[in-house]
Amino acid sequence: SSHEYKLNFRKSKEACLSYIQDAMLQKQWKRAAEFLTFYVESLEKDFSREPVTPSEIIWRIGTEILCRHSRSSMKEFNSFIEQMKTLRVKRYLKVCLEHAFHLLCNGLIDEAYQTLSLAESWRFGEQTTIQDKEMKLIQAYRGLLDYYSWSKQKNILLERGQDGFEDLSVEQEMHSCFRKAAVNLKEIIKVPGVWDQFVKCYVDLLEFYGDHNEAHQVLNEYAYNSKFPANPNAHVYLYEFLKRHGESKKSLVSALKILHDIVPSHELMIDFNTMLQKSKKRKKRQLGLEVIFAALDYAGWKENVKAWSCLARQVKQIVVSEKHLDWIKQEWNSRKDWWPAFHFSRYLAKRNWQENESLAYEKALVAGILLGKDGKYFKYVSHQGYKAQMKRFRILKKFVIKHNFVYLRISG
Repeated sequence: SSHEYKLNFRKSKEACLSYIQDAMLQKQWKRAAEFLTFYVESLEKDFSREPVTPSEIIWRIGTEILCRHSRSSMKEFNSFIEQMKTLRVKRYLKVCLEHAFHLLCNGLIDEAYQTLSLAESWRFGEQTTIQDKEMKLIQAYRGLLDYYSWSKQKNILLERGQDGFEDLSVEQEMHSCFRKAAVNLKEIIKVPGVWDQFVKCYVDLLEFYGDHNEAHQVLNEYAYNSKFPANPNAHVYLYEFLKRHGESKKSLVSALKILHDIVPSHELMIDFNTMLQKSKKRKKRQLGLEVIFAALDYAGWKENVKAWSCLARQVKQIVVSEKHLDWIKQEWNSRKDWWPAFHFSRYLAKRNWQENESLAYEKALVAGILLGKDGKYFKYVSHQGYKAQMKRFRILKKFVIKHNFVYLRISG
């Protein structure tokens, strides 16, 4: 019966897809290709009246197989992708984008540019309006390739020096690429989203031609516009721009403060801590201590000598002055239950001493203040330094013993 046929067909289709998935997960690309062939053939023989729209499944699976299959060639891939473009109008531009990416991954930049240009000229009634976002992406990636061409021409001119800028043909080509790239890149970054590479390229264009105000405005908009998703890189780009152009420390601190709130483990937190420590304002110095403590909460920072040096220096300053011990206590209260095992075990002391004496020294100073002269980490490292007759470790031991009262105060 018709009902039984539909039921059996659906089961066969699902089973075939399951076999394809299994083969792909096991990287059996030949087997996956064979099952996909059966899948397509079965669809061609489907005489049921129920509409079947498997085009996206075939596109996705077929593309993956052709990218991975050992006997696949660029000619076969191009042939397949051209067929996919005609299957479903709604996905035409997405397929074009994927085709361009594949060409780029294989170093075929001119072919990718041509593919994007043809896609940009595509028109199909109402679908053109519906796929406005995809069209903007097509234009944006074409702008990215125009930027690439501009960058190549720029490097040629810079390598030739003054003689290069007298070559009008090269300079005109460079300016032509600049105009095309700037128009498309400017458009895409108006749309709320994460456009890191596009923003970086557009800012590079603007900076080269001395339009620093426009570049600053673009980066400000990208970082602070509430319509855009929270993006740490936006604040990194703004900070790097401000630093390049010698902006005030207030502006730099403001950019890094937001980055700290989003990603307290970012590598720029050392720069942030250094700036805050140099401040004359008490609140900023306290924030500096908070920033470096927060960074060291993450495993990726456990063996960062610079970070431990920053913390050791600030802790030492506070201890010597005997002012703001409450800052240390405040940070330590939320960490005293887990930092000793995380950072200051005897095992880590032994390993740090063997691998990096500078790291062991900085950590030992901090451990000695936070956990006292009898803490495992400090005791092991100071003993090894004493045995090796290293002067700075003898001084370290005397310093910690002299200020052991700090441990008693912050431990409550």
